Amino acid sequence: MPNPIELLKSQIDQAALWQGEKRLRRGDFLRQRGDVEQHLYFVRAGALRVYVSTGEEERVIRFGYDGSFINALDSFISQQPTACYVQALRACDLLYIGRDTFLEFVRADSDRLRLWSDLMMALVHQQIEREIDLLMDSPAERYARVFRRSPQLFQLVPACHIASYLRMRAETLSRLKKQFEG
Repeated sequence: MPNPIELLKSQIDQAALWQGEKRLRRGDFLRQRGDVEQHLYFVRAGALRVYVSTGEEERVIRFGYDGSFINALDSFISQQPTACYVQALRACDLLYIGRDTFLEFVRADSDRLRLWSDLMMALVHQQIEREIDLLMDSPAERYARVFRRSPQLFQLVPACHIASYLRMRAETLSRLKKQFEG
């Protein structure tokens, strides 16, 4: 069975609906707090983080990397200003489609609508898993759960951002990596 993300990307390709490409350098922002999201992006290459800032601290919510869709989802859904920042952790090569074009495309076909619904349900499931991760008292448990789900994350994303995602200090993450690798 094809990967649903690849399937949806392929359908957008076939319909020639991509409206352009966007390239980001490491550190560039795709979205900043207060923006209203009008696009859905597909990551052809690179890595990005979605985070919120408390002013004193940045809290990573999720990551996007090769073969994934990304945007400021809170704003994409609500059409209200986002609370998030979306920032390139590596140089990125993105394709984009406008929100209205994308939603019209998805809603025009029951199979595509079901596919989008399945992707959204998978995302909700991931968020529930993420919440469970954060409720784990033990940093080792949080690390192990995320490593089992997304081992590629540890190859693509700098340790300081993974530590933020796992709600632990970088030193704790380094110790856990050594413990699990050794």
